[in-house]
Amino acid sequence: MVLDTTKETICVNQIIGQKTDNLLVEGDIIVPDIKPDILDTINVNGNICIYKKDALDGKVRIDGSINIYIIYLADNEAGEIRGLNTSLDFTQVMDFDQSKAGCSIDDNFVIKTIECKILNGRKINIKAMLDANIKLYSNENIDIVKDVNNVENIQKQEDNLEINSLLGEGNTRVFAKETVIIDNIDDLAEILDVDIRIINKDTKISYNKVLAKADADVKIIYLTEDNRINSVDSKIPVMGFIDMPNVDDSNICNVKYKLKNLIIKPNSTEEHSIYVEAELELSCYVYEKKNISLIQDLYSPRESLNFCKKEIETRCYKDNVKDILVVKEKVLLDDLGSNKIYDSRVEPVIMQQNVKNGKVDYEGEIRITYIYSQDNSDKLMSKSITIPFNFSIETASITSDSAIETCMDVQENTFVILPDNNIEVRINIEFNVDVYKDEKMNIIDEISMEENNEENTYSMVIYFVKPNDTLWNIAKTFKSTVEDIATVNNIENIDKLNVGQQLFIPKYTRKRIA
Repeated sequence: MVLDTTKETICVNQIIGQKTDNLLVEGDIIVPDIKPDILDTINVNGNICIYKKDALDGKVRIDGSINIYIIYLADNEAGEIRGLNTSLDFTQVMDFDQSKAGCSIDDNFVIKTIECKILNGRKINIKAMLDANIKLYSNENIDIVKDVNNVENIQKQEDNLEINSLLGEGNTRVFAKETVIIDNIDDLAEILDVDIRIINKDTKISYNKVLAKADADVKIIYLTEDNRINSVDSKIPVMGFIDMPNVDDSNICNVKYKLKNLIIKPNSTEEHSIYVEAELELSCYVYEKKNISLIQDLYSPRESLNFCKKEIETRCYKDNVKDILVVKEKVLLDDLGSNKIYDSRVEPVIMQQNVKNGKVDYEGEIRITYIYSQDNSDKLMSKSITIPFNFSIETASITSDSAIETCMDVQENTFVILPDNNIEVRINIEFNVDVYKDEKMNIIDEISMEENNEENTYSMVIYFVKPNDTLWNIAKTFKSTVEDIATVNNIENIDKLNVGQQLFIPKYTRKRIA
C-alpha cells in the first residue's frame, strides 16, 4: 500500500555534460572588383557571433559566424593600405548522451588563431581555429518527501542541506545602436578593423524583472578618402529587462551576454560618422537559496515500510567574487620610433588554474597586438607581445572541490610611448568568478507499507555493541527507537557507543492473531 506523504518541490540545476573541442573554420575570400589586388596581409582579426543554439536528442548544435577584418597591402604603385570584411559561417555539433529538448546550453567560443594565405592577387584563404567549451544543464523539478502521514511513530534520520533552487530562467534580445562621430576632416572610405567587448556588467532587480546593464566597448580603425588612417573608440550602453516572476533582492541572478550579430558600416545619412549595431542575447538564471531537510532513512517500530532511494547531483551556486588584476609593464617595440599607434588589442588567456581551500591561483598570459604606422607614413604594421601573469583570488567560499567559472573583462588598456621606444602599458583586467559546488542529494520516494494481521506487544532484548554500530542502526534492526534505547540505558551522547557495551533494548514484537 502506497502511503500518503507530504512533499516539497524544488527545481535542481544539474550539469549533465561538459565538453571542449577545437573547431576549424575555413573559407576563401574573393577581393571585390572595386578593390586593388593583395600583395601582403598586415593584420587579421575576428569577432564571434552565435546566432542559434539547439539542444536535441543526444546532441547539441550551435550555429555561428566569425566577422573577419583583414588589413592588407595593395599590389599597386601607391602601395595603399586597404581593408576586407567578410563573414565565415560555422556549425558545431557535439554528442551528449543525456541531451534532450529543453536543456540549457552554456557556450564559450574563443578564437585561438587566424591564418591568412594569399592564393592569388584576388583570393585569400582563411583558417580560423576556435576553442569551444560547451556545458549542458538540465533543470528538473524534484519532489522531496518531508513527512509520512497516518503512520504512527515514524522514525526519521535527516540531513540538512543548503541548495539553490532554480526560481526561473529567461532571455531577451537587445540592440546596442550608436552613430559614432569621427573627425570632421575625415571622409570615411572603408572600415579596416573592429574590436568589440562587453564591459561594466551590472544587474538590478525590480518588480518581477531583472535589469541587466553593461557597455559595448567598440574600437574601429578606418581609412579616409585621402588614404589616411585613423581610429575611434566608443562605449555604447547596453540595457535589457528580463521578465522573472517572484524575483526579489534575496535571489541570486546570473546574467550572460552573447553577441548574435554585428553591423558596422559608414553612415549613409550623416557625414563623418559610422553606424554601429550590435545584437546581443541576454540569458538570465535566478536562484533561490533554500535550507531543506532530506530524509536519509526511516522506519516504523510498528509497521513494515519499504521505500526507494535515488541519488541526484545538483550544481549549487555558492558565491560571486570579483577582483582586478593590475598590470604595469614596459614593453619594447624596436621599430616604433616616433610612429603612431592606432590600436592595442588585449587578449588575456588563462593557461592553468589551481583551486585550493580559500583561494584559486591563476597562471596565464596577456597577448597584446599593436597596430602602428611605419616610417611615419600611412603604412601599417602589426606586432604581438606576450606578458605572463600570476594572480590569486581569495575567499572563504572557495574550497578544493569547488567548481570555478571565470570570466575576464579588460576594463582599462592605456599606454604611454617613452623616448627610448619602450611602451609603458597599464592594463586592468576584471576577474569575475562564479563559485559552484556539486552537491549529491539522496532522495527517498515511493514509500509503501506491507499489510499484516499482527498486533504489537512490547518486549526487551539485551545487545552488545559491535564495531561500526550506531544507535540508529541498532534501533532500526530491533524495531525500537533511539530515544527509548537512550532513556533505558541512561545514554547522554547518542553518537558515542563503546564496542562491547551492553544495551537493554525495548523492542516491539509482532504476535499473530489467532
